[in-house]
Amino acid sequence: MGAARVKRRFSAVVDGPVEEEEVMRLAQSAADTARAGGSPTGSGTPPSPSPTHARNGKALALQGNTNNARMQSAMEESVGRGGGGEGGVRGAGMCSGLRSGRVGSVGGRGEARLSSDQDSFPSPSTTSRRPTRRSSRRPRHRFVGKDGRCNVTFVNMSERGQRYLSDLFTTCVDIRWRWMLIIFTLSFLLSWLLFGFVFWLIASMHGDLSVRLAPSSSASPGTGEAGARGESDGEAVVEEPCFLQVNSFLAAFLFSLETQTSIGYGFRSVTEECPLAVLAVVLQCILGCIIDAFIIGAVMAKIAKPKKRNETLLFSDTAVVALRDGKLCMMWRVGNLRKSHLVEAHVRAQLLKPRVTPEGEFLPLDNMDINVGFDTGIDRIFLVSPVTIVHEIDDESPFFEMDRKTLESDSELEVVVILEGMVEATAMTTQCRSSYLASEILWGQRFEPVLFERKDCYQVDYSFFHQTYEIPSTPSCSAKELAEHKYIQSLRSSFCYENEVALQLVSADDDPDPHRPSQSGHPHNN
Repeated sequence: MGAARVKRRFSAVVDGPVEEEEVMRLAQSAADTARAGGSPTGSGTPPSPSPTHARNGKALALQGNTNNARMQSAMEESVGRGGGGEGGVRGAGMCSGLRSGRVGSVGGRGEARLSSDQDSFPSPSTTSRRPTRRSSRRPRHRFVGKDGRCNVTFVNMSERGQRYLSDLFTTCVDIRWRWMLIIFTLSFLLSWLLFGFVFWLIASMHGDLSVRLAPSSSASPGTGEAGARGESDGEAVVEEPCFLQVNSFLAAFLFSLETQTSIGYGFRSVTEECPLAVLAVVLQCILGCIIDAFIIGAVMAKIAKPKKRNETLLFSDTAVVALRDGKLCMMWRVGNLRKSHLVEAHVRAQLLKPRVTPEGEFLPLDNMDINVGFDTGIDRIFLVSPVTIVHEIDDESPFFEMDRKTLESDSELEVVVILEGMVEATAMTTQCRSSYLASEILWGQRFEPVLFERKDCYQVDYSFFHQTYEIPSTPSCSAKELAEHKYIQSLRSSFCYENEVALQLVSADDDPDPHRPSQSGHPHNN
């Protein structure tokens, strides 16, 4: 007996889906029971009133009377289709033996198997709670992504649609291009359809869409002349229509399109017969100019947005902490991939970190300003070649009391860096953003140089833009401890990679210094 047939025959007995392996196992046990001495006519041991069977940790009830009758009828139908009395008796006997064997096995070991299955399988509530518990322990997300997008979602905004529609132009500029193209298309189509319907309605009310009959005034009734002409008492007289060549809704739509777009094929036109039609044409011309100004202006403003200019402004992947001019500094690098300048370029930085005030107030993201030279004007940069932005870690810096271990273990810290300036081609202000987590701030590292002097120009090699090298002599203590202990770096342990590269790029006419390290032997050579 196939697995599909056994499944069909047992679907009336078990309240729920039955696995194929279990069905085959039960069929095999029924066959063994029948061969061992079970009654072929199904006169075996009668089943208990409400036996149970444990499957996958759940108790399945076998209804004694209703399910047996239902199963018996299904067996008889299947046996009748199979064709025969003997086959039907044999099938009924096997099914009866199967049912008795299954019920007997359940009666013998039902309670033990049920308890063991319930112990071995976890409850559905426990299983469903475990993923939730694991998902709640997610790491902190960035507030500002590497691409400059802010990871912020607005919810429960009252009158959001009304507020957005009140500033419709900005909404059209900010939406995605797919929606802008839909609005662009619908604005023209709907205006053409609206005025096309107005023109069709005016023509219909004036009677331009049907032929009008008027009585003849040249002949009086009852004369012989009229009888000689025929028995017709009138002739067709067509009055001057409101619109020429407009005799259907499609023609009215084409006339509306030609009017608003100023195509003017010369076939359809408005006449002076209907002043209402002339007024409708004037209104469509005015509304068409408004739609053109608004939609085309929004499209041009969207095209000219300086947002895409940020694709050619670059931040380094990591920030570094090292000594510069005897002071501990945090540094990162910015670059411009275009030859066109960024006018009035200046940089800003902020530290985002949750904090609890002395009064017990919890601030999820406390903004602390990071000084990058605002007082001295160093924050205004000339971004022709890549520039390294330097933040001196002094007593006003939020990193003043952080040492290397504290900085690397702070998982809630995020440094947001901002570059602003005007695009030279459009004079529009653009803003480029990025951020650094604690794992992206490298202590005791410096950026490799990217600007090299050649014979007739300066060359920028962007392959070294994100690369850093280690400075072993960088102190691991905080800037506060460094200032208190008056830590002085020894001259022998000092190392400056930029100076080494500059010394190796001397003219080939000079005699090389035998004590100077060779360029081929340096691990950071270009």
